Amino acid sequence: MSLKNVDRKNRWRNKVVAFRVSSEEDAQIEAEVKLSGLTKQDYIIRRLLCRDVVVQGNPRVYKALRDQFAAVLDELRRIEAGNRVDDELLDIIEMIASIMNGMKEDANEA
Repeated sequence: MSLKNVDRKNRWRNKVVAFRVSSEEDAQIEAEVKLSGLTKQDYIIRRLLCRDVVVQGNPRVYKALRDQFAAVLDELRRIEAGNRVDDELLDIIEMIASIMNGMKEDANEA
């Protein structure tokens, strides 16, 4: 018999929840998961249950922020050439700004 998968609160997670998303939605979810520093499962559960997603700074989050900033810069250059702004880009910029503001607040408290 295999071991039970339990979470940090010793709850047995034996239910599977699955749903379909578009490739654009998947890309946005992946970007937000990387920026959060959480596992995809933990991120989606927190979002679905309307709980706060608190970003804990670590090398993975730093790398994700760096990569997202590079992608945003590329998109801004594309927009400067006369193309329109995507809603997904605005969502990512908003999330990055929120994370950076949270980091600023943490630095002020220390």
